[in-house]
Amino acid sequence: MNWRAVATVLLLAGALVSGWAVLHQRPKAPTQGAGTGLSDYVLRDFELISLDDHGKEAFTLRAPMLQQTPGARTMDLTTPLFLLPNESGHYWHVKSNKGWVSANRDQIRLTGNVRTLSPSEEPSRIAMKTSQLNVFPNSRKAATRAFVTVTQPGLTMHARGMQVDFGTRRYQLMSQVRSHYVPPR
Repeated sequence: MNWRAVATVLLLAGALVSGWAVLHQRPKAPTQGAGTGLSDYVLRDFELISLDDHGKEAFTLRAPMLQQTPGARTMDLTTPLFLLPNESGHYWHVKSNKGWVSANRDQIRLTGNVRTLSPSEEPSRIAMKTSQLNVFPNSRKAATRAFVTVTQPGLTMHARGMQVDFGTRRYQLMSQVRSHYVPPR
């Protein structure tokens, strides 16, 4: 038998064994949560009323699914509808494709086809559309850096970035503002 062939087979076997040992001795990546990767809870087709620090309603949430993020107290939402009360107790409707709620529930990030509509009790309704919106329910405010379209009877405005106060119904468009006014007849 050729000594070179034996040496090659032994070196190849040693390389395979050492490669296997390196892969199995490597420290495992830390996992979040209890190690299962599963949420502590999942809610389906629900309505949730969240109260602020003073016991007043901060928002009402309706969605087909809410899932707590493993290892964190944040929540992921599927097609949420948020009802945000104004100072008169009437509700702004805020819908999106996805949502995320911070651990201390003071910030909501909405993404994908975000649509906001002022309360139906108001004489001139405001509608806002954007791709992303950060909502701060305790202060009843929201902001985005994305493009936004705001419509009111007779007026359509487009801009990049917006800040809105749901309590006072005031909004500020940040830049690249364009508007189109059609006077009522």
